[in-house]
Formats: sequence, structure tokens, C-alpha cells
Amino acid sequence: MQDVSDAPAGLAVVDAAGEPVDDEPVPHTGGAIRGPVRSALVIGALGVVFGDIGTSPIYTIQTVFNPNDPHPVPVSGDSVFGVVSLAFWSVMIIVTVTYFVLAMRADNNGEGGIMALITLLRKWCGHRGSRQAAMLAALGIFGASLFFGDSMITPAISVLSAVEGLETVEPSLGGIVVPATAVIIVLLFLVQRRGTAVVGRAFGPVMILWFATIGLLGITGIARNPEILKALSPTYALGFLFGHIGVAFFALAAIVLAVTGAEALYADMGHFGRRAITRAWLIVVLPACMLSYFGQGALVLDDPANTSSPFFLLAPGWARLPLVLLATAATVIASQAVITGAYSVVSQAAQLGYLPRMRIAHTSEHAIGQIYVPWINWLLMSSVLVLVFTFRSSAALAYAYGMTATGTITCTTVLFFYVSRARWGTPWWLIGLGAVPLLSVDLLFVSANLTKLLHGAWLPLMIALTAFTVMTTWQRGREIVTAERERREGSLRQFIEDLHAGKQPIQRIRGTAVFLSRGKQTAPLAFRANVEHNRVLHERVVIMSIKTEPVPRIPDDQRVVIDHLGYTDDGIMHVTARFGYMETPDVPGTLATIDPAITEGWLDPDQASYFLSTIDLQRGDAPTMARWRKRLFVATSHITADAAEYFGLPRGRTVIMGSHIDV
Repeated sequence: MQDVSDAPAGLAVVDAAGEPVDDEPVPHTGGAIRGPVRSALVIGALGVVFGDIGTSPIYTIQTVFNPNDPHPVPVSGDSVFGVVSLAFWSVMIIVTVTYFVLAMRADNNGEGGIMALITLLRKWCGHRGSRQAAMLAALGIFGASLFFGDSMITPAISVLSAVEGLETVEPSLGGIVVPATAVIIVLLFLVQRRGTAVVGRAFGPVMILWFATIGLLGITGIARNPEILKALSPTYALGFLFGHIGVAFFALAAIVLAVTGAEALYADMGHFGRRAITRAWLIVVLPACMLSYFGQGALVLDDPANTSSPFFLLAPGWARLPLVLLATAATVIASQAVITGAYSVVSQAAQLGYLPRMRIAHTSEHAIGQIYVPWINWLLMSSVLVLVFTFRSSAALAYAYGMTATGTITCTTVLFFYVSRARWGTPWWLIGLGAVPLLSVDLLFVSANLTKLLHGAWLPLMIALTAFTVMTTWQRGREIVTAERERREGSLRQFIEDLHAGKQPIQRIRGTAVFLSRGKQTAPLAFRANVEHNRVLHERVVIMSIKTEPVPRIPDDQRVVIDHLGYTDDGIMHVTARFGYMETPDVPGTLATIDPAITEGWLDPDQASYFLSTIDLQRGDAPTMARWRKRLFVATSHITADAAEYFGLPRGRTVIMGSHIDV
């Protein structure tokens, strides 16, 4: 098993014990797009960012009026006006206000998403030792854990809802919905290893066609009954909510489907920039989705029987099959976005020390964010297929779907307001003015979804609790292993001084050795073992530490810091290599960027030997963690990626030296 301590040590602003060691600001290198917003960015955002929320009109209204719901909403004029108005104002409050007006202003050097908020908390608040900040960081990890549930449910419900449109074309085709959905999902996950670089260029135009189509169909529905436009007034939403609280409260569990995918708008901010995403939302996505909701509402007002599939019934009979095909393409794009989002969350979580490092393949030479994580890919595929064959309909899955969205949105809202206080010093009264109404709306949706706990909402909570337990256990286990490892390694400077004083009888051999280390405070186990057991020391020794900074990327000219450890003539030096949390470390490539003048030309990464320490983890008797958590930590360690591959080390010149630690 590969040594967990070879993974990046976490943020550069704290050491393994959580104490500040480097308050030097890291310059902006993130993905925020500056300057004029190009149309290509807007089109790209339409294809990647809005797939999830843009396909919500397929199933939202249908789910609200589903007669098989354990808490059915009766079809009447008041309920139709109230539901459409609630959908409109929920989108305006949660998506437009919470995300576009507020949350997207809190970027981590251009990157967004709940993982960015976690890193901001650690960067701005962690060094203060605030227990409250630690609790909020844990809340953020739970929000990220909910996203894993979202990444499993979104492909299942999205593709199912699209393929179910076949029943509006020909009712007898209902029997092939589940098998066809399973085939599409298997194909979707099989092509993930090829990446989205090639098909990504087609995403934008497909989604433009999608939004144009649903907008036009919505207009045709509104034209049949323009009275539905009265639902633009918030009085209909409030009147339905407080006048029919027994019905409206349960309806919120389905209305929340209109805002699913909101987190993707924030998480993908670094790829396209806030302004491009905002422009796409306000000009294209928001109008198209609202037109579809209002059109479906008008259709239901005309004939309550249309609640069976109001989205597809908006289209004339001849256009329904093409609409099903277009909807299937759009939902595949929506699934693609959330799947690649899961890869990114896993990669960032591993970089920040919440998960073991995993094998990550970069699928594009031009877009660093396009990655493929095989282990996660097959886990997701298996989970999605289980969901499809278990729930068998989008309506049944909808009970589970809302829980992931409301939970993540609530976590994001809480973290944003705390970061706004810590980072910008926003007055408490102003925070309360914004937080109280927004969190009231969020918690109302959470409460409504809890009523579906026995009908499917338990599923995302179980997934989230499982992921949260794994991540917090891994973080705690790493702390224990790191502390024991540092005790065994001892002081690096003292070890160098002993070598310089000749206290260790050793033989210097030709060549260059590179030892990976967690920092320059302690001597790498492999370095110490090579000296103490083999009694040899290479002419040139590089001790290299990898630090993950709380920024997405580090420019090459600021990546490397060199320390000769007090001696310039003994051929030993320490190299600190900085990487952003969205980058994959490349040890030989980084060494090749060092100015030859510094090393007098002797450092040749292609000729050096690389040394790694591996640690076999075993459950011990020390009361460090509960026994079940020890078992979980050791089991999780087995999915750790090969260190040599992760750091880009050449197999033929890498030496692995082992030890073991009791957890």
C-alpha cells in the first residue's frame, strides 16, 4: 500500500498540526475571466454549466401534480397559479439572488463551488483556531458530500425523464424506458475515459437549440391561456403558500426541482468567469425555463389531464419524437456536467487531504480541468444503474433528488455569509438582513423534503453521511499517521548536521537522489533508512516537498523555493514545489524548471534516482480513533493511487522503501 503521508500536506498556510507557517499571499492565478465577455464563453457556459438546471422543466411540474405522490397536490386554478408562481420566485430567490448576486462574489482566485468556500474558510479563518470556523468547514464537507449523491441521482432522473417522453409518442413504448435508460447510461460512462474535449464543442449549440425549443413551446402554451402570466406576481406564491399551507408545504419538495443544478453555476465559475455565466443565465436560460414553466401551467389550466406529461404535451404530436431525442441529448449533457463535477470535487478533496489520492487522467492537452477518475467513474455508473432499476421512474427519484439540492444550497448560503464576515468584514446587521430571509427559504425547502424521508429522501442523506464519514475519518487518520511519521523521522536539520559532522559512517556514491518529503522540518524515512541501513549517500541529494496552496493554480515562475539547509557545499538541498489544488504534481517536470545556474548544471531529472517511503497501516490498540473508524481508514487507504504514478516518477529509476504504522 502506498504511504498516505506522501500525499500533499494540505494548505501551505498551515503545517501538519494546523499552525500557521506561511502567510505569504499567493498571487491571483485562477480561472476568473477578465476583460470583455466573448460570445464563445457564453456558448461554452450554456453547454457545460446549465445542463442540469436547464433540463429541470422536463419533470418539475409533472412531479408536483403526480397523483401517486404520498402528499398529492390537487389540480385546481389556485394550485396551478400558486405552483407556477412558487417555481418562478424560488428560482429568482435561490438561483439569481443567492448564487448570482451573492455567492459568486466569493471566489477563490477565480474558482467557485463549495470546495472553494471550504478553502477560503481554512485560509481566512483556520489560522485563528476558531472552533466555529472548524464546524463550518465540517458543514462544507457535508455539503460536498451531498454533491456525491447529486452526481448519482442526476444522471438517473435526467435520462429517465427524457426517455419517458416515449410514452407520450406511443404508450406501448413504456416498457422499454428503463432498459433504454440503462443502455444510455452505460454508454455515457464508457466514453468518460475519452474525455469531453471532442464532444464538448457540440454541447453549446445543442443547449442553445434546447433552450430555444423549450422557450418557443412555452410561448405556444402561454398563447392558449395568457392568464397564467398573473403568476408572475408574488401574491400568488404567498397566497398559495399561506392560504393552502397543508398542500403548498408538501408541494415545495417537488418545486425545489426547479433549482436543482444551481451549485453547478457556482462550481464552474472558474472555467468561464462570473460575467459569462451571468449573461447566459439572464439572457438565455432564465427566460427559456420560465417560459416553459408558464406554458406548462397554461396547458394544465386548459385540461388537468395534461399533468401526466405537461412538458412533452406542449409540443404538437408530430414534434414529440424529435423533442424526446433532443431532451435525451440535453439530459446526457446535464449528466456529463455533474459527472465531471464529481471528478473535480474528488480531486480537490484529495488535494486538501479529505480523501486519499486517486489515479487521475487528464483528458485534454488544453483544458486542465478536464480529468477522468476511473475508480469514481465505475462507482458512479454502478450506483446510477442501481437507482434506475430500483426507482424505475423519474417521479419516484424526484423524492430523493430535492434533498441533495436543498442541503447543498443551505450549506453554501451559511458558508458564504460566514466568509463574507471573515473576509470582507461585513457588519453583522447587514449579514442578518440577507441571511435570515434566504436561510428561511432554504430551510423551508429542507423541511419540505424531509417529509419525503421514507419515500426516497433517505437515499441522498445516506450517501452524504457515508461520504462525510469517509472524508472526516481519512482526515483524522492522516493526522495520526503524520504525527507518528514525524516522530520517527526526526529533525531534518539535525540529521544534516550529524552527516556534516561525520557522526554517520557513510560512503558517498555517484549520482543524484531525490527524496520526497512532507516538509523540511523532518528527514524523509527513505533518506534516513538509506543512510542508517545502507550506509550510503549520493553525491547530490534533493529533498523535495509538495505543497498544495489554497488557490487553483500556481504560475511556473513562483512554483519552486530552494533551501540549502545551511550548507552550500555538501550537495544536499531542499526544494519546495507549490501546486494549486486543481493541479497534479509532476516531480521530474518541476525539477527540470530549476535554473541550472543554481545547481551548477548537476541536476538532471532524467538521470536522477527517486526514493519513496511506503507505510503499511495496521489497526493498533492506541485510543486514537474508534475501532470501526480505524477499519474504515485502513480500508480506504487501499484505493490510494500509486505514488510513483501520481507524482510522475519514472518507474525504472524509483526505489520504494517500506515501514509500518499502527493507527
